[in-house]
Amino acid sequence: MGFPKGFLWGGATAANQCEGGFAEGGKGLSVPDVMTGGGKGRPRHITDGILPGRYYPSHEAVDFYHRYKEDIALFAEMGFTCYRMSVNWARLFPRGDEPAPNPEGVAFYRDVFTECRKYGIEPLVTISHYELPYVLAREYGGWSSRKLIDCYVNYCRTLFCEYKGLVQYWLTFNEINIMMLGAFGGIMGGGILPPGDDVAVGMGDESWDSPQKRFQALHHQFIASAKAVRLAHEIDPENRVGCMLLSSVVYPYSCSPDDVLKAQQSSRFANFYCGDVQARGAYPSFAKRIWAEQGVTVVMEQGDAEILAAGRVDFYAFSYYSSTTASSDPHAALASGNMMSGAANPYLKTTDWGWTIDPKGLRYFLNELYDRYRIPLMVVENGLGARDSIAQDGGIHDPYRIDYLREHIRQMRLAVEDGVELMGYTMWGPIDIVSASTGEMAKRYGFIYVDRDNEGRGTLRRIRKDSFYWYQKVIASNGDTLDE
Repeated sequence: MGFPKGFLWGGATAANQCEGGFAEGGKGLSVPDVMTGGGKGRPRHITDGILPGRYYPSHEAVDFYHRYKEDIALFAEMGFTCYRMSVNWARLFPRGDEPAPNPEGVAFYRDVFTECRKYGIEPLVTISHYELPYVLAREYGGWSSRKLIDCYVNYCRTLFCEYKGLVQYWLTFNEINIMMLGAFGGIMGGGILPPGDDVAVGMGDESWDSPQKRFQALHHQFIASAKAVRLAHEIDPENRVGCMLLSSVVYPYSCSPDDVLKAQQSSRFANFYCGDVQARGAYPSFAKRIWAEQGVTVVMEQGDAEILAAGRVDFYAFSYYSSTTASSDPHAALASGNMMSGAANPYLKTTDWGWTIDPKGLRYFLNELYDRYRIPLMVVENGLGARDSIAQDGGIHDPYRIDYLREHIRQMRLAVEDGVELMGYTMWGPIDIVSASTGEMAKRYGFIYVDRDNEGRGTLRRIRKDSFYWYQKVIASNGDTLDE
């Protein structure tokens, strides 16, 4: 027993991290367009508009805007049957609130989707992936304003109508639960910007953070997502719409009841608060306790509960990179992860960026999710960020990436054998792209190397890594070559 027939194999990117062409084709500014480059230990800055002499990685990124045919051909050479990508809202609606879309933006994405279809690649499109139009963030206050719901639904209507027959699989928001995880999550997920003209984010002062705004913004996104699900089904009954969450796999650090309870509470907070709303159609029983602990009051309008109940997603997609542990000991050594931190797990190794490597955690989480929601699941981000270099023979040898992915895919296969209904797998960053958290290029995930450095220098030449050929064999065999 292995992966089911028709399993979707591929990779995932985000427009703000790969597309570039930030001021071409009628595109407006998005929040990432005003975020400067950073690095390990060096924060990114958000500026009020674009300042001279500063480097903004999203402006060119890896130039997918001009090179999408070359990149999609490389994905097809690997055998992709699915490509998860996002649409940049500001390319279709430069301000975000216009009644009609930008024709050049509509044409660009039609060309991209058509190119995917030419190779038999199914587009899986994230509608909002950390790319809120800057005007909606600066003038409206981002998703803390309920006005964004109508803007988003208008945007969705354009997508579902313009690309009917080209796109069947949609994700409403990327890692929607990121807004529960602090100020940086509020910026990226909700467009809730800090005050000031030039502010360090991610590692700077977060005293301006407002949990009230973040949780209210999250409610507005839940309503927008539910409305989008219903609209997608009305426009094309073949559409399938999923949620997308950042996974937070949390183990108790010890068998102390305090640690066990803390792990349960952490998982409820980070995973099931958002998952229950989108997959079950209602806030969970523990929501009121979370609101009380966060000191927030979520304002709901009449009819919101009915909208949530009627707009449950068709499948549940998530990112998985690492796990963490919960400890009641305030002096426990910490480990980092994808917007997460917790006590260091002595049984696991870590990446160069301090993220734990835990393939079995993926199997564990797949089983937990499927038992809870009983809808199809999809792993839409998973990968190893590492420092790759060109060897003397001209190749890029990345056995560490192959080892990481092999073990995670093996655990997915075991989860399928456990009874989990798994739709597909799109690893994160099949081509090297700009890091969302730090804005750097040194943290590479791809099967395809891009000649670009942290300061934007390089030819942008694409080079196949060893992992490119390995993944090609995995896809061709539907996972049967994993044990070779």
